[in-house]
Amino acid sequence: MSGSYKRAAMRRIGKARKSMSRFKMNLFFSSVLVLAASCGGEKTVEKAEMASEKIVFNTAQAVVRDIPGSFQASGSFVAEEISDITPAVGGRVEATPVDVGDFVTKGQIICQLEKRDAELRLDQSRAALEQAKFMLSQAESRLGLRAGAEFNPENVPEVLASRAAYEAATASARLAVADAGRYENLIKSGDVSQSAFERARTQRETAEAAADSARKQYETQLNFARQSFGAVEAARAALAAAESQLGMAQKNLEDTSVRAPFDGYITARPSSVGQWIGVGGNAATIVSISTVKLQLQIPEHQAAMTKNGMEVTARVAAWADRDFTGRLIAVVPSVSVNSRAFMTEARFDNPGGELRPGMYATSRVILDEMIKAVYVPTTAVFYDNTTDANHVYTSVNGIARLNVVQIGDAQGTEIRILSGLKGGETVILNNQADLYDGAAVN
Repeated sequence: MSGSYKRAAMRRIGKARKSMSRFKMNLFFSSVLVLAASCGGEKTVEKAEMASEKIVFNTAQAVVRDIPGSFQASGSFVAEEISDITPAVGGRVEATPVDVGDFVTKGQIICQLEKRDAELRLDQSRAALEQAKFMLSQAESRLGLRAGAEFNPENVPEVLASRAAYEAATASARLAVADAGRYENLIKSGDVSQSAFERARTQRETAEAAADSARKQYETQLNFARQSFGAVEAARAALAAAESQLGMAQKNLEDTSVRAPFDGYITARPSSVGQWIGVGGNAATIVSISTVKLQLQIPEHQAAMTKNGMEVTARVAAWADRDFTGRLIAVVPSVSVNSRAFMTEARFDNPGGELRPGMYATSRVILDEMIKAVYVPTTAVFYDNTTDANHVYTSVNGIARLNVVQIGDAQGTEIRILSGLKGGETVILNNQADLYDGAAVN
């Protein structure tokens, strides 16, 4: 509003209020004269005295306070978590123990699928596991292994026996070699006969052949033990596969009970008893609102002062007189080329569930810096339909002055004046209808 327009509007308001005030006084005196005519002169004097009584105006000072700086933003609340719950296995719906609007806790069953097929597969997997355990036990017992013991082919009974035989044959061969050597020296000196020498040599050759045969037998048993342990390893692998199959069967049985992934409210439940739901089908939709997020569009010129952790106060239509408090948790770094604004998110604790996803909110982002703010009692402010604006009368040297003001948030019995007053003015708190710009208020 320009200065000349504002002054002209003020003069019109003042004249209108002055005319209205004179009209009220004339009407009052006319009433007094009528009453005087009917009730006598003494009462006329009393009414005249009442009419001449001076109107009392209460006043207060417009005060200036340091408050945290802030700027306004608007946006909508969204759920902290929302999930379409899908079964991990397909099946026919057997029961739907919850309905839309129900509160459910994490792990609670929200849809039960038929489980007969899963139970049969579980029984089959348990039988396969027992068979795999038996096969492993048989393979280990053939090698003399204890359950879970580390394999060493030298400890296999057959290998131990063949090794002992090989060591005995080797010892006999060494003895025969020594005897044959001794007989060879004796025959040169003529102390033994040729036949004795031949016999000793034959015994050496026989012992050496027996030792070589024992060695081959030992190596054969060792290789066989290693090959037999391959069967043990295969049995162990089969047991691990059977255990895995059992685990999958158990999980498939558990998955027939579709459970809530977190605490929340059911907002949709499209599944019905008898319906077939495949993997990925929607059994229900759940939202968590114990905490909610407010998505705000903030103008780009506020980017430098917007940071994570700042306090945010918000109001919604359902709770018009209540401030909800949260904090910024995310500031999107990019600015939209269309709106010239950037997105932020603030998280609000919502234990009572008053804030609902989709609610529109007007909010204030509280800055770290302090600013000067003017406050007056709420009774000092009145709305005028003529100018479609809020006004405050101030008393200046005993004269009423009309001020057009822009108001902010109320705090208790006081309201903030965003423009129109500078602070320190004397404001009039009552009987504003009897005033006009320029009226005496002494």
